[in-house]
Amino acid sequence: MSSTTTTIVQDVQLHAKHNEASDSPAGLSACGTGGYPVPGVPKFDDPYKKRQWQLEHMAGAFRVFARKGFTEGTAGHISVRDPVEPSTFWINPLGKHFGLLKASDMVHVNEEGQVIGGNKVAVNAAGFMIHSAIHKARPDIHAACHAHSPAGKAWSTFGRPVEILNQDSCTFYAIQRVYQSFGGVVLEADEGKRLAETLGKDGRVAILQNHGLLTAGSTVDEAAYLFTSLERTCEVQLMVDAAKLPKNIIGDKEAEYTAKVNADPETLYYEFQTDFEYEIWKSKGELSKGE
Repeated sequence: MSSTTTTIVQDVQLHAKHNEASDSPAGLSACGTGGYPVPGVPKFDDPYKKRQWQLEHMAGAFRVFARKGFTEGTAGHISVRDPVEPSTFWINPLGKHFGLLKASDMVHVNEEGQVIGGNKVAVNAAGFMIHSAIHKARPDIHAACHAHSPAGKAWSTFGRPVEILNQDSCTFYAIQRVYQSFGGVVLEADEGKRLAETLGKDGRVAILQNHGLLTAGSTVDEAAYLFTSLERTCEVQLMVDAAKLPKNIIGDKEAEYTAKVNADPETLYYEFQTDFEYEIWKSKGELSKGE
């Protein structure tokens, strides 16, 4: 990787207002009705139980990625911050197919990239550089996902944010960023830091020019759902652009209002549960909810 690579960080908010909508819905509570609450993220008093819960959901996220076709050789990684030792994190082993991963396959690494527990095997060097930098820079981020998914790779070549074209893309209103530089495989710490800087203080998804997609969240479920949704949004964007017809972009007020529900961390966690439960059913006992 050249030391003269120019990094351009584009803070894409698509004209988002800094004031909140006065009549915004209340996140997850707006998703259900009938007199019963919609279950949110579980709370744990025991950090070791939370660790196992995270690892089960992490394995489920990989199974979902495999089913949706996000694999590309050894590329792609998901990380979760360890609740027992928060300066460390868990990541997938290098060279094992997403569709085969279980909680017991995950690797526990420290800030220097050394394996300190879990499955004691090699991890992806580029994955460590990216995820380590993100976890250091953003204490609020507990999970991050990156994979070489087809539509994400295709859209990333333009170095542009996705447009707010429909209800689902409102999720990315004001939280998407674009990293407008490609310096090759991320094997240097400085490149990882620049990627982390792209997210800023409140970004949760990034389009990495000529590379692909990166998403992050307070749970692995949130980060994984953001990834699957952004991948589909890129696919739809490419389809819309291919039609070469005039587009109706959703207005700021409507996009902001919708994002109050769509982009709420608890909502995103809940959105992922349908895919996760399907993977539990498919696994015939290999995966569990970890609760």
